[in-house]
Amino acid sequence: QVHLVESGGGLVQAGDSLRLSCAASGRAFSTYTVGWFRQAPGKEREFVAAIRWSGYTYYTDSVKGRFTISRDNAKNTVYLEMNSLKPEDTAVYYCAAGQYIIGVTPSEYGYWGQGTQVTVSS
Repeated sequence: QVHLVESGGGLVQAGDSLRLSCAASGRAFSTYTVGWFRQAPGKEREFVAAIRWSGYTYYTDSVKGRFTISRDNAKNTVYLEMNSLKPEDTAVYYCAAGQYIIGVTPSEYGYWGQGTQVTVSS
């Protein structure tokens, strides 16, 4: 069982930065793939980034070069550093965890946080 809690969202202006955190409780968190997803009003939840237990990372094209996912297994925490934010990045951001997955679709993940709102004004 894994429990996830996101934090770090807020209201920022275009071009600003934010760092989201996903704090986990539960056994063997370091063995999980952790992903970040986002959902804007009226849209489906979409993949943003993921990091495997090995540290391998991957991103959706729209955030490459702007967002960085990382993990600190000693703290059971995964981060999403978001730079050069754009209004189209506005959404509720969720972290999710799963084992033995590729990790780009929501259905692969068994554990989800409650989400944190990110709003980017123009």
